[in-house]
Amino acid sequence: MAAAASLVVVIGTVTGVLADGGGTADEAAPKETRAPRLEPLPAVPTPSASASPSKSPKPSTSPSKKPRTKAPKEKAQSSVSNGLYLHGQSQVLDWVRANRDDPRRPLIEAQIADRPAAVWFADYSPDTITSRVRAVTSGASARGQVPTVVAYGIPDRDCGGHSQGGAPDLGAYDGWIEKFAAGLGSSEVIVILEPDSLAQFECLDAGQRSARFASLARAGRTLKAANPRARVYYDAGHSGWNSAAKQASALRQAGAASAASSDGVFTNVSNFHRTDDEVGYAQSVLNALGGPSGLGAVIDTSRNGNGPPPAGEWCDPAGRKLGRPPTLSTGRSRIDAYLWIKLPGESDGCKGKPGMFTPSYAYDLVTGG
Repeated sequence: MAAAASLVVVIGTVTGVLADGGGTADEAAPKETRAPRLEPLPAVPTPSASASPSKSPKPSTSPSKKPRTKAPKEKAQSSVSNGLYLHGQSQVLDWVRANRDDPRRPLIEAQIADRPAAVWFADYSPDTITSRVRAVTSGASARGQVPTVVAYGIPDRDCGGHSQGGAPDLGAYDGWIEKFAAGLGSSEVIVILEPDSLAQFECLDAGQRSARFASLARAGRTLKAANPRARVYYDAGHSGWNSAAKQASALRQAGAASAASSDGVFTNVSNFHRTDDEVGYAQSVLNALGGPSGLGAVIDTSRNGNGPPPAGEWCDPAGRKLGRPPTLSTGRSRIDAYLWIKLPGESDGCKGKPGMFTPSYAYDLVTGG
């Protein structure tokens, strides 16, 4: 199996805050909840900002030990985003603000920090999830732009591996999704629904698979009902993983072929496969899936500029490069957007702490080093 690449970390309550006011210029200081174990895992970049301390089942650094900082003012976007929203809180933005004299800063700022990327919601925090999602969607709506949010709370996430977590059971997940949906507002928003949930299910028995598929179908319907302008995309893995026919079968069972729950599929999250390969694969999946002709695909191009590394390397492999900038205008049939779902520069665990923004890695992605 060719899986995606990163680790789950829970980073306090605000993304990218420099804990204790310290750290070096090559490390964003929030702490991960456990030591990295370097195996292929689903991708979880910076968690979203919280309105209040989250009730995560995992231990995390106490919010009381973090300095209270004033929310930074968001800067106007360049036209490169084509209407996509740049959220004002992320580890890379915090590093840029704190390291104005670093010689790498201008390139990292221009090529990564100033470009819109997804905001992830990866911890099970039903008490705060609505306000946290709303903070992103309302900010985008005020600017007339389109945010990308990632729902990553399915039970048995990563098949119980190192990125395990999420809701304690599917009933709790249904409730979490309802509260997630309540924060979507009424403007256009892109929802990436559960990376790896439909490409990585071999560990589940038949009953568990059926229950997961049904839960994802309910989730899609819930999200679309809460905001009919939400564009909900389901997991299609990537071109180096399952066949288009196999992936389409799982997607169909999970409701991805129904306009009531789905706008299509996403591919290549946190991976490196070339855009042209992903376009062809996504189109093949959509053709095999069936459903309304309006179903489309979005592709993660954040790290695929030089294509996949040799021999299946996954952990911050050398020689990778940023891919095509995020855009809602791809010029390709049934390809709705190129997105940066994985946040470039947040390490898989080899060039920096897992899930942490590491400027040396970010600089390598900018330069292709």
